Amino acid sequence: MKHLFLIVFLLVGSNLLFGQSSKSDEDLRKLADKLAHKYIIVDGHVDLPSRLRVKNFQLTREYLGIPIETDAGDFDYVRAKKGGLDAPFMSIFISAKYQKDGGAKEFADTLINMMEGIAEAHPDKFAIATTPKQVKRNFKKGIISLPMGMENGAPIEDKLENVAYFQKRGIRYITLTHSKDNLICDSSYDTTGTHKGLSLFGRDVVKEMNKVGIMVDISHVSDNTFWQVMDMTDVPCIASHSSCRKFTPGFERNMNDEMIKRMGEEGGVIQINFGSNFLDGEISKNRDRLRAELNSYLKEKGLKRSDEEAKKIIADFNLKHRDEFYADLDIVADHIDNVVKIAGVKHVGFGSDYDGVGDSLPKGLKDVSAYPNLIYTLLKRGYSKKDIKKICYTNVFRVWKQVEKTAKRSS
Repeated sequence: MKHLFLIVFLLVGSNLLFGQSSKSDEDLRKLADKLAHKYIIVDGHVDLPSRLRVKNFQLTREYLGIPIETDAGDFDYVRAKKGGLDAPFMSIFISAKYQKDGGAKEFADTLINMMEGIAEAHPDKFAIATTPKQVKRNFKKGIISLPMGMENGAPIEDKLENVAYFQKRGIRYITLTHSKDNLICDSSYDTTGTHKGLSLFGRDVVKEMNKVGIMVDISHVSDNTFWQVMDMTDVPCIASHSSCRKFTPGFERNMNDEMIKRMGEEGGVIQINFGSNFLDGEISKNRDRLRAELNSYLKEKGLKRSDEEAKKIIADFNLKHRDEFYADLDIVADHIDNVVKIAGVKHVGFGSDYDGVGDSLPKGLKDVSAYPNLIYTLLKRGYSKKDIKKICYTNVFRVWKQVEKTAKRSS
């Protein structure tokens, strides 16, 4: 009996003595930082182009406007290097207004030009990347890759040939729609249900994306659209910046457990959005309530948000209600756990939405320097180094390579 106890102890207890859980908190943090810089970190969605566009970015000798080191926004070169971020997909975001007013294709081109200008101006720091091989090559040189994904398929307009056009311009995923139904499909944010999912043209767009080598991104689409895409696409898809609906009941923008399961069965990857509203339904309700309370107080005082007095009031208010305003990185890990439980560790990644979710980022993940904090949390929960590697980049690389491979067979 003693021998049996000893064998059980050696088999089960050895993990406690020699595994991850035996490491001190300080050791785990050091390991997290090491892994963040050892492994490539791919982030499915960073809205830097939109942030720069709002600031009237111009690439001239007098004003480069390059995000090397700045207090503004969530992304710059210095913070990205600190956090180990190597391949943030630059979101070529096209507002739904362009669907109504026109000019979507031209606007997409200006944002792509901007990203190319950044890479050309700082070739020692940034480089456009259109393949996993290029990302790996840039990583070895210490250069941050700037792959591009187009958020909203509106620039395709009604011309199928524009799919190949944007592939040649460097776009490697297309989020089929954004906040409104478009010519391709219905949006999770729209209640119109124009096509009851994909339009006939949208089906052709998905097929063409498979053919030319652009990943299909199902973030933002309606549930009907999701299921129809799953039934027809020839290759795995991504959700570049979506979280789990389990934690945000009724929020169609996130994915429910059945959708996560199907995405996994089809080989896809869900990249978790870091915005508090995507992470915790109660936080979302709190933010709405507190925002109304703050606005009412400012109105009562006759203040605009831009007034200096108002800025102090807002800062004090946010500090006072910090725990009610923001999720924390533990719930980001909860979302990752949920995907892993349903679909497996091969089907989850990071899709922060940095520079796209405003002042709603969780405590511990406030900018691109913070990826080691999340990796530390995952290590604490028992994720292995191999798991971390998959979540950081190999899962997305697998889909990206498969899309490339399918496109080569089609050409």
